[in-house]
Amino acid sequence: MFESFFSRVATAPISWGVCEVPGWGHQLSPERVLSEMHSLGFTKTELGSAGWLPSAPDELTELLAANELSLLAAFIPLVLHDPAQREQALQQAAEAADLLATAGAVYFNTAPVTSAGWEPRRDYSEAEWSHLYEMLGLIDDMCEAKGLTQVVHEHYGCVVETAEEIRRVLDNTNTSLVLDTGHFAVGGEDSLEIIAKYPDRIGLVHLKDTKLEVAEQLVNGELSLMEAVQAGLFPSLGKGDLPLADIVRQLEKTGFAGWYVIEQDCAIAGIIPPPSEGPVNDVADSVTFLRALEV
Repeated sequence: MFESFFSRVATAPISWGVCEVPGWGHQLSPERVLSEMHSLGFTKTELGSAGWLPSAPDELTELLAANELSLLAAFIPLVLHDPAQREQALQQAAEAADLLATAGAVYFNTAPVTSAGWEPRRDYSEAEWSHLYEMLGLIDDMCEAKGLTQVVHEHYGCVVETAEEIRRVLDNTNTSLVLDTGHFAVGGEDSLEIIAKYPDRIGLVHLKDTKLEVAEQLVNGELSLMEAVQAGLFPSLGKGDLPLADIVRQLEKTGFAGWYVIEQDCAIAGIIPPPSEGPVNDVADSVTFLRALEV
């Protein structure tokens, strides 16, 4: 069973500091990051922030193939709660789905953001939530027509962040979920409880370990997300406080057949680490942790 499990483990550029959040740290070059991904044995990756990799499907697949990689998914930030932005959001979703489908991806990771500029969170009306649910249904249909699976990505600072908001989406839509162990922990959700209650709604898993003390500082407003990440919010797998081995084992027991992504957000500020140093070593530690699991 172990080999079957690890053959479904992918990676993501955010583990090398490549992120769509405005004002994030230094973005390493695609050539370096993809080469280091390949050196660790990965065969699939997520896309990374808009513009970091080519937007033309042929160029994208060629660049990935040069490093023996293919595309798994992409994080797509969309404003889904605002009826005034309905057509714009659907157009953005259609363009992203076209790229992902043509490039051979599996998942469309929808992140319902507060605004295009990631404005601070606020309370949303029932009408806004209802519009968000409707939009997720429309994107489900769009993705299904293109052979993609839409998964909602809960995320700190986004519309779907807390345990209550995660349950709202699960209880009011048919859309699958990204079980992001780190953002679940930050939002006060229990991964094992969600696996037990909603086993058929988990489409994709993002594996993050989390330092709960740093998460508390983030939630309390003592640190920004980037400051928390730089303070070690999401360390290498096995070096934080989450029961990741239990989470993986429970998922496998339920028959989960989707993909896992090692996604330990980092932000690079100051001196850029030389090639084969820095983030690649942290990801290597996570690979070692997963290979040691008995599942």
